[in-house]
Amino acid sequence: MLSESDLALVNALQLRPRAPWSLIGRALGVGPVTVARHWERLVERREAWLTAYPGAAVGERLAFAFVQVDCAPGEAMRVARTVAGDAELTAVDYVAGPCDLVLHLVAASLEGVSRYVVDRVSRLRGVVGTRTLVAPRMYAEGSRWQVRAISREQRGVLMGAESSPSPSPGMAPRFGELDRALLLALGENARATHAELASRLGVGASTVRRHLGAALAGGVIRLRCEVARSLSPAPVTMLLWLRVPPDQLERAARTLGRFPEVRMCAAVSGAANLLVGVWLRGAGDAVGLESEMVAKLSRLEIVDRAVTLRPVKLGGCLLDERGRIEGRVAMDFWGG
Repeated sequence: MLSESDLALVNALQLRPRAPWSLIGRALGVGPVTVARHWERLVERREAWLTAYPGAAVGERLAFAFVQVDCAPGEAMRVARTVAGDAELTAVDYVAGPCDLVLHLVAASLEGVSRYVVDRVSRLRGVVGTRTLVAPRMYAEGSRWQVRAISREQRGVLMGAESSPSPSPGMAPRFGELDRALLLALGENARATHAELASRLGVGASTVRRHLGAALAGGVIRLRCEVARSLSPAPVTMLLWLRVPPDQLERAARTLGRFPEVRMCAAVSGAANLLVGVWLRGAGDAVGLESEMVAKLSRLEIVDRAVTLRPVKLGGCLLDERGRIEGRVAMDFWGG
């Protein structure tokens, strides 16, 4: 597992991905040069990384789906590696459960979801069946999950220096071509300076500063710090397909979102109406977690479950067999 100092740095960057090294160093009790070099070592070892993706404000204009894929014997990993390079997929998991692969799909429209599943996935050699669950609403996503390795006082230092502008009341966040270009550039280097981003995009640094500040404050762009699953305090990933009465869906989603193990919670179509992704210290922890969920939501049913045997892609990043980053795929869901 990563050291305590590694995890503390990851946690700090989960809270403030673009904070100056001077602020992060002050919170962690080390100098800015030391903390910057520490991060460089983690990146060089491919054990932690930063990425960017569209926030909920943009997500309302996109179509989300989870695709369960059945593969012929011995074909699952080959199929997983084939589709992992597709921009439409944010995550690809090889699982033990009701299917062989689970694909996290994002498209500009439901028609785009259909085209991808029918014309791309279903035609691949080795695929023997697919089931698509449309996700009309995402209640929780990956940026909320943290390794929880720093103290309340350290969090106070980091968050007390928050300087991002707040969106004006009543103003809906916008997502234009410059925001799209910023998203793609930050996907490659989430800590790029305003000057570096301005040079790449061909605009002024003040324009970048203004647009980026508004995009981050308004939830148009989200940044997150990831860590290799095998080296984290919660190396086991599980998916739970849950069913609750329709009139309790919103309350159930809010309740489940408060569990620290929950990384993702989405409403889905199908026999289950909620899909929850959790990160656990061990597979055995699922028993206690499921019991606690049912205790808080008495009418909750667990329809099915899957354990990730190998994460192939996460947050647009390609992963090796240990869950370390080995490449990036631009999350440009509007490219087609």
